[in-house]
Amino acid sequence: MAEPGGHERGQAAVELLAGLPALLAAGLAAFQLLAVGWSLSLADGAAEAGALAAAGGTDPLRAAREALPGWARDRVRVRESGGEVTVELRPPSPLPGLSERLAVTSHAWARPAKAGAAP
Repeated sequence: MAEPGGHERGQAAVELLAGLPALLAAGLAAFQLLAVGWSLSLADGAAEAGALAAAGGTDPLRAAREALPGWARDRVRVRESGGEVTVELRPPSPLPGLSERLAVTSHAWARPAKAGAAP
């Protein structure tokens, strides 16, 4: 005689295995969104630090790089022109190649210090 509900034995395990890829994809997407947001916040701070350095008469490129944590310094491109500092930062990513596509950019501007002016 068949056991009542016996044909459903193991169904929960199958459903769990079927749902794991979706759960993993959602976790990776959430991690990537957090990494991009954090990178944008870091780029904003670095651009502001560079603009303030330009206003004070010091090297804005160096100041922007030094405002970043160590892991980000080799993932950044900093440009300065006429007091405007642009910071482009590639966020960390578990998937190779995705970091380039998700790069964030931040701009900050300050009037550059005049040559010979006291800081």
